[in-house]
Amino acid sequence: MIKLRVGLLLPCLILGACGGNLTLPPLGDSRSGQTSSSAEKNRQTQASAPNKRKQSGSDRAPFGSSYEAPPSLPTLISNVNVLTGTGEQLQGVSVLLQSGKIVSIDDAELPEGGVIVEGNGRWLTPGIIDVHSHLGVYPEPAIPSHNDGNEIVSPNTAKVWAEHSVWPQDPAFEKALAGGVTTLQILPGSANLFGGRGVTLKNVSSITMQGMKFPNAPHSLKMACGENPKRVYGDKGGPATRMGNMAGYREAWIAASAYRDKWAAYKKKGKSADAPDRDLMLETLAGVLDGEIKVHNHCYRADEMVNMIDLAREFNYKVTAFHHAVEAYKVAPILAENDVCAVVWADWWGFKQEAADMIRENAALVHAVGGCAIIHSDDGIQTQRLLQEVAKVMQAAQVMGYKIRGADAIKWVTSNAAKSLGLENEVGSIEAGKNADVVLWSGNPFSVYTRADMVWIDGVLQYDKQQPGLRATADFNLGILKPAEDRP
Repeated sequence: MIKLRVGLLLPCLILGACGGNLTLPPLGDSRSGQTSSSAEKNRQTQASAPNKRKQSGSDRAPFGSSYEAPPSLPTLISNVNVLTGTGEQLQGVSVLLQSGKIVSIDDAELPEGGVIVEGNGRWLTPGIIDVHSHLGVYPEPAIPSHNDGNEIVSPNTAKVWAEHSVWPQDPAFEKALAGGVTTLQILPGSANLFGGRGVTLKNVSSITMQGMKFPNAPHSLKMACGENPKRVYGDKGGPATRMGNMAGYREAWIAASAYRDKWAAYKKKGKSADAPDRDLMLETLAGVLDGEIKVHNHCYRADEMVNMIDLAREFNYKVTAFHHAVEAYKVAPILAENDVCAVVWADWWGFKQEAADMIRENAALVHAVGGCAIIHSDDGIQTQRLLQEVAKVMQAAQVMGYKIRGADAIKWVTSNAAKSLGLENEVGSIEAGKNADVVLWSGNPFSVYTRADMVWIDGVLQYDKQQPGLRATADFNLGILKPAEDRP
């Protein structure tokens, strides 16, 4: 139930300055509430600001975000049980959202003109983060003209950026939001040794990708080891084996190191020297070597994960996360020691040989040694129920004799996920000062019977189960009647 403190309500309605559900969204390039003028101002600001990431090569981040959170009323979510994402579980507290941030917990007092959402003992969690998604690059409906996620032309396509394939009107974004997903990392596919850059999006409705792009989020580089590259390129000049994969990585990093050195020498000489020719592929790899771009590595087998850690050590870069990682449990202490996250499924395996040796306790065993476990979807359906995937692992661990608290397991789709994206200071937990991305659930968050009741992103109510028209619904999600039923 929602109640209003009406002291400032009339001015809000007259001036349209308080946002929320009380005013129509302004016209603009984004239905997230951003006007064309504010979007353009944001683009100009980002374009004129110094690029702190610019180390070697030209500007490696030329495409900014036009996202701005629309104004919203202060919102007090009262009497809720909270899984903070930091390992804490709070009972019967109130959480205040204001100006796009989480302002206070427990001792919160609603400012005049704000909204009260009565929690009635329901559960509140941080917004769910899916760190391995292909929404927008493999959108619905799944037809060939929509397949924009895999640039299968060369083993090294580090030059491509997933954001340039994102279709913001993919109906799957809406369904993910209904499952509590507020942030997604959209990755290229895994056909290539180097698949290209990933992009982090806010799950807001927008006509443009720029209107969804998480401001100042680090870029990622999708790499892949194992069967996929050698299967795709084995009869096309290679690599044809796992040792061929490894040689391909090494050759690329050697070239990137030389490219980086050329640009460093040029900058040392000053403007009088001729600048080296730009190479988009090597710019991305040099960004990894400079620590600007995070490596998210598709890798199933334990032995290959260790090989990739050795490779990173040789060229002095860091692997942020291994994705799918069905054998992470075999090398969990090594992953923990090297601060590498294991991004895994709960129980999806056996669909190819390198995915054969999975166990349901995989994420739990990574967690048990102090590692960074993350549950991902890689799928437009599983992204709608990521907490149920977490619950599967909790149950498997309990059968094994290892009980994991919900307050800890929630990290696998919140704070750990945020860490892997370089956004741990902005999202992933319910703490004062963090972005107000939160989900109010109808029951126990890990229950198959529970649904998201309300979802806020930056303090703006983006989804309400009781208000179906709050956000535009794609025709694809409405379904159609059978012809026989479509007649009077």
